[in-house]
Amino acid sequence: RLDKLSINYKTLHHEPVYTVKEAQTIRGDLPGGHSKNLFLRNKKGKLWLVTCEEQVTVDLKLLATRLEAGRLSFGSPELLHMHLGVIPGAVTPFAVINDFSRNVDMILDRKLLSFEILNFHPLVNTQTTSVQPAGLLKFLDSCQHAPQIIDM
Repeated sequence: RLDKLSINYKTLHHEPVYTVKEAQTIRGDLPGGHSKNLFLRNKKGKLWLVTCEEQVTVDLKLLATRLEAGRLSFGSPELLHMHLGVIPGAVTPFAVINDFSRNVDMILDRKLLSFEILNFHPLVNTQTTSVQPAGLLKFLDSCQHAPQIIDM
């Protein structure tokens, strides 16, 4: 899809990583912004993918208030796979390509967009793909998942 949209990118192959801490250990000097990606749900079954800068501490109560979501919790691995087609550890904004029913709302941290380059898993946790913020936004728009951009 990135090629089809003429989005410049580079992909680095590496050992599987499942957490931000593991990614920090193996990535070395990979420049750019790195993310934390949270797949969330509320009691009514509404779903969100929240992508923020990796150092941000996400207050789920505050976020729930901002999203008018009620109480938020993490979506199960089964729900994640059903809607975004990825496993825990490979959650990425690129996964909205698999949300054909558009059940997942994309939330993007404004701080992340301040980096010249952004780094995300390309649906697997054994690779990291680097794109410019404009490329990410173009990709999300092409998947009909234009993000709600908020200050985390």
